[in-house]
Amino acid sequence: MLKTMPPKSFLNYIWPMRVLKMRYKWFLVFVINFVSLGAFAQKESYIQSLNHKNHWVDSVFKKMNRRKKIAQLFFIRANTDKGQAYEDSVAKVISDEQIGGLVFFQGGPVRQANLINRYQKLVKVPLMITMDGEWGLGMRLDSTISYPFQMTLGAIQDNKLIYKIGQFVAYDFKRMGMQMNLGPDMDVNNNPDNPVINYRSFGDNKYSVAAKGIAYMQGMQSEGLLTSAKHFPGHGDTNVDSHLDLPLLPFSRERLDTLEEYPFREAIKAGISGIMIAHMNIPALDTTKKLPSTLSRPIVTGVLKDSLGFKGLIVSDAMEMKAVTNYFPEGEADVRAFLAGNDIIELSENSGRAIKLIRKVVRKGGISKQEFEARVKKVLAAKYWTGLNHYQEVSTGNLAADLNRPAAKELVQQLSDAAVTLLKGDANALQMNPLLKTAIISIGVTQPTVFQQELARWYPNSAFFQVGKNTPESELKALLTVLAQYDQIFVSINDTRARPASKLDYSIPVKQFITAIAAHQNSLFSVFANAYTLSTLPGIEKCSALLECYQMTDELQRSAVKIILRQMNPIGRMPVTVKALFYTGEGIRLQ
Repeated sequence: MLKTMPPKSFLNYIWPMRVLKMRYKWFLVFVINFVSLGAFAQKESYIQSLNHKNHWVDSVFKKMNRRKKIAQLFFIRANTDKGQAYEDSVAKVISDEQIGGLVFFQGGPVRQANLINRYQKLVKVPLMITMDGEWGLGMRLDSTISYPFQMTLGAIQDNKLIYKIGQFVAYDFKRMGMQMNLGPDMDVNNNPDNPVINYRSFGDNKYSVAAKGIAYMQGMQSEGLLTSAKHFPGHGDTNVDSHLDLPLLPFSRERLDTLEEYPFREAIKAGISGIMIAHMNIPALDTTKKLPSTLSRPIVTGVLKDSLGFKGLIVSDAMEMKAVTNYFPEGEADVRAFLAGNDIIELSENSGRAIKLIRKVVRKGGISKQEFEARVKKVLAAKYWTGLNHYQEVSTGNLAADLNRPAAKELVQQLSDAAVTLLKGDANALQMNPLLKTAIISIGVTQPTVFQQELARWYPNSAFFQVGKNTPESELKALLTVLAQYDQIFVSINDTRARPASKLDYSIPVKQFITAIAAHQNSLFSVFANAYTLSTLPGIEKCSALLECYQMTDELQRSAVKIILRQMNPIGRMPVTVKALFYTGEGIRLQ
């Protein structure tokens, strides 16, 4: 479809009494402030808290029978977009089983806050509430802030900004009554065709992934939020989605040690509170056929706990995923995950059945008394560390405003400004001539974009064109004839999908149209799509200037326009290599 539009001791002397009193007063103020700051700085981390006995934890543990202790290890699914019957069914499981926690998925913030308040009233030991928030609450909840995807953050060179995101995400989670974020993703995405990680990773460089993942984690934990790096030992080099089947990781132990495990090893050194295990078959670590790593004691306990010395929470990936249920049905997967060493068993198909099965295993001595006690107490210690020993209801007053505060929106724009990457061109190729006849084209959309509207304010002699994903070839040829009359062309490539894949869902004629425009003498392309899509657009590298902007958001579109207008310099760097076109770390800085 086509549309056209424009921060010598005084005790050695004898001082007058008044001066002494004044100095003594200020000395006391200094000491009090010093002690206060020291106490804040020395607030122990969750990992540190595990090194000593905890009266609350011991007291709660002693009051529970074996079944209820096992139930503390189970976290079940919750939503607020599935209706009253679904919410009631979850409430019944919580009440009957007295499970340890919830993992929330899609819904709305106020509805979820109300539901958390309702569910917490059903248990004797407060529930620990978690959610996948790799890019904040917006990953699951409507009407909330979405920070840039981790691949976009991978282009940012200042990791202090990544730490700041962590602080902001922690605020949002705690404001919602949640205690743990199932993130960050610390997979090294070195497979462009990865169908499940991809844009969720910081990139394909293990050092960058580790540094950014640690910054994000430390930001969250500094504000009292538990975190869980995922997906150990690394889900970045797979071409199978573990939601659908069991991926095979065929690499050597040496390769896994030096590449996939690297970010997790560094995160453990940095004090990360939790790690999620991936569902992958890894023969180099466990030769059992068709055995997901989540269910493998040699991997969960042998590698992660014993070899790497991780003492925090070990979280299974969702036990309802096909990578597990296809091979270990009827609760066998839950038992194996428990025996493997997982502390939190997430999203069991049937938690009631699983608790009964594991109770039999514990009763028969399938696991030592010491290990069982330590794992239950680890979950209880996490609840204590996050303040659930003094549980308070979530206040819904001003909730929407608090979650959409101006400071958060400003941070999103700041992050976007720091991410945009110039891959080709100079100052002249970017700005071009505002007086010349200008075409501003947005591809993959049917309505004018923010990119077009912002640029048009500075290019008065301009016209808008929209090209849909499947615009007929005849219309595209006609448009090329029209565009031949324009002196310069600005083009935005847009991926409107919620999850930007490595390949654009454009028709072949539309891709050929892009190739033709790139050959224009004065053409500038801004790609608001996954960086890997560059390899699927033949000839785009022939354009006069090329900006990689990673995803389609209003903020990134404004950032691109600011760079085009030379209001700021591009400072982003490619987080991944795109075949032979562009390489990790590449990016032009203008003087």
